[in-house]
Amino acid sequence: MDSDPAALPRTAARATALIREIIPDPTAFGPGTVRPTPYESDPRRWAVLGDDCVWQQQPLPKGVLATLTRFYEIPASGAKGPVRLSAVVTVHRTPEQADWENAEVLEEMMRCPAQRLRADETITSLNDVPNSLGDSGNDYADDTLTELGAYTASDVGGPHPYIWEQTRIGQFTLAVSAKGAKG
Repeated sequence: MDSDPAALPRTAARATALIREIIPDPTAFGPGTVRPTPYESDPRRWAVLGDDCVWQQQPLPKGVLATLTRFYEIPASGAKGPVRLSAVVTVHRTPEQADWENAEVLEEMMRCPAQRLRADETITSLNDVPNSLGDSGNDYADDTLTELGAYTASDVGGPHPYIWEQTRIGQFTLAVSAKGAKG
């Protein structure tokens, strides 16, 4: 993708400001979508999958200017349980560093097909499908990645459907996820 190099963020402050301009509010996911607690991650940290297949927060690596995760929920209604959503925007210093993030997602799935998100949440049976520009209808991004699996949590049971979609455009990665529930 071609972009104006002068317009791209080169500092953490500019990258953070850009993320806050583009990361969606709950209304982007439909009426009734709410902000759970916590609503946002600490922008000075990002999630890293440990050798034990447990996700943990760590300081940003040098190759990342800024990142932010927002969490959303479509509340339970009738016989349907809550749907938990997230959006993540990360600004890397270079497109190559962003490309490595996508490569790490694939490696993580192969290394840890079952992962612990939090003390009471797991994802299992993970399967990733990558697509480069020009592959399988990808005519908009340098790379896309779809991760499918099963989600289980103490309050919603499971397993329920889980999906993670990540896109890389230049030095940016953008991702959304959905964790299902009954109904």
